[in-house]
Amino acid sequence: MRTRILAIAFAAASGVVCAAEAAAPAARPRLTITTETSAPSSMLEGTRVTGIATDKVREAMQRAGVDYSIELLPWKRAYLAAQQRPDACVYSTSRTPERENLFKWVGPTAVAEWVMLARADRKLLLRSLEDARGLRIGTYNGDARDAYLRSRGFRVDAANEDLANAGKLLLDRIDLWAASLRTGTTILSRYGYDKKIVPLLVFNRIELYLACNPGVPDAVVARLNAAFASMERDGTARRIERRYENWGERLRQP
Repeated sequence: MRTRILAIAFAAASGVVCAAEAAAPAARPRLTITTETSAPSSMLEGTRVTGIATDKVREAMQRAGVDYSIELLPWKRAYLAAQQRPDACVYSTSRTPERENLFKWVGPTAVAEWVMLARADRKLLLRSLEDARGLRIGTYNGDARDAYLRSRGFRVDAANEDLANAGKLLLDRIDLWAASLRTGTTILSRYGYDKKIVPLLVFNRIELYLACNPGVPDAVVARLNAAFASMERDGTARRIERRYENWGERLRQP
């Protein structure tokens, strides 16, 4: 009888523990997010990372119930972190066929055009990308544009910072700059380059995403994509973009 009573008591206690465990709220997922300095998409204001894509990512995290941190890094380090850490994502990442299976994709955060830029006084004419073959093309080290052009046999000269290509172009160290210009950007005019550097050819149009390590759970990715979709439907994404329409003043040339 004593053994039976103890067994019943143990079972009852176990039931209480199981019920308590079942009632406990599940831990919120947490992501480590990296990005680069690429104003006005992502930039540091004081100690806080802000910008168009940044604000969209923050809003999506809040709607999806995901905790996160955001760190500004050089692009190659930011991109590598998302490849190596199972809880990491990086933005704004060009979604290319070569990268498709490397990440789980959330977004898009923006649409960008890959544009060949040249000095206004050079009077170059590009009817197609093939017309740029043999010319010195400035690219961004580790970027999708650099890989795209290298894989097709173009003559590229990679810089560690994308805007450094503007100076290289004006100093005649390169003939063209393969830039990525997001929709609505005013970056050339902000730095006072709009009269000195001109677009010649749009050679690709691509969407930019928050690219997540394959280790990020599918359920979290689905919640974040649903959050981005809802931001488009209710106009939040466009309101975020409008906040930066008059972003900054004329900036010092790098």
